[in-house]
Amino acid sequence: MLPRPTTTVAVALAAPLLAVLLTGCGADPDRGAAAPAASSPTGAPTSAATTAGPGFAPATPPPPAGTFTPSPGSWDGVAPEPGYRVVLLTTEEDAGTRALSGAVRAWAEEVRADLTVIEADEPHDYVARIQESADEAADLVVTTGEGLVDPLALVTASNLDRQFLVVGAELAEPTLNVTAADWTGASYRGEGLGRPSTHDPATFTPERAARAVRAGVTAVLTGHSGTVVWLD
Repeated sequence: MLPRPTTTVAVALAAPLLAVLLTGCGADPDRGAAAPAASSPTGAPTSAATTAGPGFAPATPPPPAGTFTPSPGSWDGVAPEPGYRVVLLTTEEDAGTRALSGAVRAWAEEVRADLTVIEADEPHDYVARIQESADEAADLVVTTGEGLVDPLALVTASNLDRQFLVVGAELAEPTLNVTAADWTGASYRGEGLGRPSTHDPATFTPERAARAVRAGVTAVLTGHSGTVVWLD
């Protein structure tokens, strides 16, 4: 039979435990234990500020694939944590597309997002490039270029765990993981519907492109994905 520990040893063993208990008692009882920081499925941190300004979205959330028009500037101040993983998939097929891609790059640099750029050079490779983008395990895939619209409709529905943002165009029947940022002068929805009569390449300005990117990202970060964000 082993001898019982002496009083001195028992006190020494109890001291660290007592310190831990006292530390716990000093915590704010109203707040309780601190919750761990939320993270995305990829392990990247979630948005640092996910509350948009007044008037960003209607009080009644728009239905899936529904359209809403946020108040100008209501997306200001909404940004992800540094290291938010973004893939820019772009065709770079014309000046308007390049303006949109430039806006994505500028936004990513400003918020210190982890940006990967994938260029889709040939139409016959569009589906493969979209799937490559989805496989990057990013928090958000942003696409620019009308040529990607029809292939996106094929690929996004089978990658529901990945969030997509289409800038300057939209899918005719998007799934809940596809958000669009659009305006009069853009709004191309695929070959089946053709280019709208209001299409105007002159509306693809750097200023509008920057607003579209920020408003679209805000929709994703504030839980309004699967909608069309319409800019005046």
